[in-house]
Amino acid sequence: MSEAKKMSRNDKLRHDRLTFYKDDIDKIDKLLAEFLRLSGAKSALLIDKEGHLVTKRGEIKTIDIDTISALVAGSFAATKEMARLLGEEEFTAMYHQGERDNIQLGLVGDRTLLTILFDDRTTVGMVRLYANETAKKLADIFKSTMGRQHESPDLGADYGTNAKKSLDKLFD
Repeated sequence: MSEAKKMSRNDKLRHDRLTFYKDDIDKIDKLLAEFLRLSGAKSALLIDKEGHLVTKRGEIKTIDIDTISALVAGSFAATKEMARLLGEEEFTAMYHQGERDNIQLGLVGDRTLLTILFDDRTTVGMVRLYANETAKKLADIFKSTMGRQHESPDLGADYGTNAKKSLDKLFD
């Protein structure tokens, strides 16, 4: 494989990978908490498109988060294929109404899904209104993390030498 292909593959993997630091999650959690306060929804989950939970806020005591995360990602993948068959690139929002509980799914950026659980304490209109605003703010956070991910960390000129010396001491 040529160096150019390896580099472009590495760049794609780096772009596709979501990496959040504690400060990022703190900002996201604060935003989700504010969303819940304003919208009256029960809970908000941020899930990546592969079905992994990024973070959550709200009433989630009885919910199997891993299963919900996987099902949300699968549902969105199926919906993307339906959209393609209908001539759309993808649908960016989904809404499911139940007898007691409802779920709103929305694509944020191109790699995460804002999943909102709510009941009759609020309306779908309130949820959608505040979800759209929250999604814009989340996208801004994601843009800043992407810019940071393309920077190589500066570990110092002596990092490799010092790490080798420390390992040598450890195994002597």
